[in-house]
Amino acid sequence: MRFTSEQRLDSGVLEREFILGEIPGTLWTPASAAPAPLVLMAHNNGLPKAEPRLVARARYTAALGYTVATIDAAGCGDRPRSAADEQTRTELRRAMRAGEPVDEIFESFIGPLVDRAVPDWRTTLDALLALPGIDGPVGYSGGWTALGIRMAVTEPRIAAAGFFAGGYVPRALREEARRITIPLLFLVQWDDEGNPRQRALDLFDAFGSEEKTLHANLGGHTGTPAFELEDGCRFLDRHLK
Repeated sequence: MRFTSEQRLDSGVLEREFILGEIPGTLWTPASAAPAPLVLMAHNNGLPKAEPRLVARARYTAALGYTVATIDAAGCGDRPRSAADEQTRTELRRAMRAGEPVDEIFESFIGPLVDRAVPDWRTTLDALLALPGIDGPVGYSGGWTALGIRMAVTEPRIAAAGFFAGGYVPRALREEARRITIPLLFLVQWDDEGNPRQRALDLFDAFGSEEKTLHANLGGHTGTPAFELEDGCRFLDRHLK
């Protein structure tokens, strides 16, 4: 892991860009020198690590005493995309503009994207936990629920997860959700234009965790109230500190 830039924020959080092989990432570490739990943050379905809402959540969470990391995994952000991926994205945009059903397009796209992204996230996790000042346990917090499901099922170092029901979760991953046993916080926007309410509620019901909490708020996809960030960090406090 090679750090390429750094800046100290007003909160005392140190924000550093890094490269790990071909994986670009950002690491936020709190002002305190004490070892801090690690939170992995991923934004939905291949959007870049520099997405402003993700950066804002990461900075807020790090200021409360967490080490936070995000990456552009394979096929995400500015990483190279295959011709097939670009064709699928073009077809998806066309279908959305035309008001046509898009579930089957998402079905063929999101699963393979998750398959490619998970190895990069696990490689990053290995490297991060080898750094001084980063301690377990590990949490996952992000809008990319499909990735989070796979990570929660396959990565035993993740102790708790917060998911946002704002993106498409393929059928196979909805079945994998039944195998999740860690504590979960699940956010639902009641009027999310891209994620039908009943599908989100069915996914919550499928999670196998004995401790799972549903927070539902009125409004569309980007209307999540600011207080949910505070509640999300309190959830992390209960399970990672």
